[in-house]
Amino acid sequence: MPALRAAVAGHQRDRYGLEYDPGAEVLITTGATEGIAASLLGLCEPGDEVVMFEPFYDSYPAAAAMAGAVARTVTLRPPDWSWDPAELAAAVGPRTRLLLLNTPHNPTGKVFGADELAAVAGVCVEHDLVAVTDEVYEHLVFEGVHRTLAGLPGMRERTIVLSSAGKTFSFTGWKVGWACGPAALVSRVRAAKQFLTFASGGPFQHAVAAGLAAGDRLVEPLRRSLQSRRDRFCDGLAEIGLEVFRPDATYFAITDIASIGEADAVEFCRTLPARCGVVAVPCSAFYADLSAAPSLVRWAFCKRPEVLEEAIVRLKALAVP
Repeated sequence: MPALRAAVAGHQRDRYGLEYDPGAEVLITTGATEGIAASLLGLCEPGDEVVMFEPFYDSYPAAAAMAGAVARTVTLRPPDWSWDPAELAAAVGPRTRLLLLNTPHNPTGKVFGADELAAVAGVCVEHDLVAVTDEVYEHLVFEGVHRTLAGLPGMRERTIVLSSAGKTFSFTGWKVGWACGPAALVSRVRAAKQFLTFASGGPFQHAVAAGLAAGDRLVEPLRRSLQSRRDRFCDGLAEIGLEVFRPDATYFAITDIASIGEADAVEFCRTLPARCGVVAVPCSAFYADLSAAPSLVRWAFCKRPEVLEEAIVRLKALAVP
């Protein structure tokens, strides 16, 4: 819908100072996940390499594989999810076409800092890489400031910025996302997207346009509520004895179950529903090497407060010798 494309362009201008032509430089997608797939399908050729940070949203390597591209990973390491610039430099080779960056980051909740973004931008400019940034959690930041990579020198003309209404307004089922970038890159993403879904969520698009036009009035209450739920749930996990890596953004928290004498996150998560009626995800699902992060577990706190309280009660009972 033209109204939604104009609203997305207005959001990028008002929030980040970036101007996009709603007609040629804004594309509406069926959620950000389709935007990721369409970007990789449209911008990569078979044999190209895509650099991404791990742990990663699990659609990233799948989309790269569908495009015939090869994923190269740079590891974020707890407790602060830092990374080694030398590792990023080593991951870039002659076949590298694209760098895929997720900030705020799922599953860690990390918000990439200004120095980190500058280092990423420097690599992209030096090696003439296209960047695709997944910024779906841009409004759900509790600590620090979210900055878009496209705002850095030399990056506006080489970056596709992805986001969606799903996380911003807590309407994940509506599947309304968008891609912003230079017309030459957006046209390639559009060429792939039109053969995935031609259009979707027509009535919802009008609602999202109105939501974006409302600015922070609709978003800020959700952010504050999620921050409160993060604090209570992470405190509860810590009370159980879990080592908690408190997230700066998103609605996920990672813990190390080794701190309560558990060693195998996959087995822990597989048996947890039967043991106490709580569900979590082993972080190994978000790494290229399934044996990585053997004792890390991801929890979601985007639940009603009473559900989170009940989860803590059940987990405390599980932890009793």
